[in-house]
Amino acid sequence: MSDTATPENTLTRPAQTATGASPSTRDIDATMNTRLAALHTPKLRDEYGQQGSFLYIEDFLPRDYTERLIAAVHDVMPAVNRNYLPGHKAGGSVSRHTLDKLAPFIADLYRSEALIKWLETITGDKLQLSPEDDPHAYALYFYTRPGDHIGWHYDTSYYEGRRYTLLLGVIDDSSCRLDYELHTKTPGIPDQPGSVQYPPGAFVFFDGDKLRHRITPLGENEMRVSLTFEYVTNPSMRPFQRFISNMKDSIAYFGFRQVFRRKSGKTGQA
Repeated sequence: MSDTATPENTLTRPAQTATGASPSTRDIDATMNTRLAALHTPKLRDEYGQQGSFLYIEDFLPRDYTERLIAAVHDVMPAVNRNYLPGHKAGGSVSRHTLDKLAPFIADLYRSEALIKWLETITGDKLQLSPEDDPHAYALYFYTRPGDHIGWHYDTSYYEGRRYTLLLGVIDDSSCRLDYELHTKTPGIPDQPGSVQYPPGAFVFFDGDKLRHRITPLGENEMRVSLTFEYVTNPSMRPFQRFISNMKDSIAYFGFRQVFRRKSGKTGQA
């Protein structure tokens, strides 16, 4: 079940320069390069590997970037698509197609070459952007009503290669926690449970097929919003897998209009 309100106005994207990069993209790369240079990357890479492709950093984003993400949440509130799957999920979502129009800063941050290269160092994989028709490429997830949650699951990749999930904390006035289990698919290593309540600006990164996880239910008078980025190693997807992915996204997250709008030609620039 869903109730959808999606604005149709399209905002103008930043002007492109002769090099093809917008000023905001250059600024983001410069800022992220500075922030990432301050991290102990070799230690974090080892931690990621030891935890079976999982990494948590409490203080990751620059403060002003977190503030811009919080502002984006308020900009997209009228476009939240709510869904309810009995026994598994309740909450709201805003897909990349709407974010492209109402919160272009998120799209620019997702495409940051500095961020992607750093993630490649952590994973050892060559990462690519998700295809433009993937509404999960970058999306905001809203927990705004008591009981909003998502049950135990993997971020299953329907692509030919791996799909990595990056979670960024945006708003967390809640008692919700990200519960997870490490090594569930690592032969010879016992499952290792963990739990974290990641604050605004925090970073969680993992291989979607390896981390079993959930978000615990929202309490009364609470609110939680997180941002996800999805990167892939191979953007190819077989037709049947595409069908399954589209149906899941339509029913559980964004609604049929957002998932299938690009196929009908009703989309702006991504």
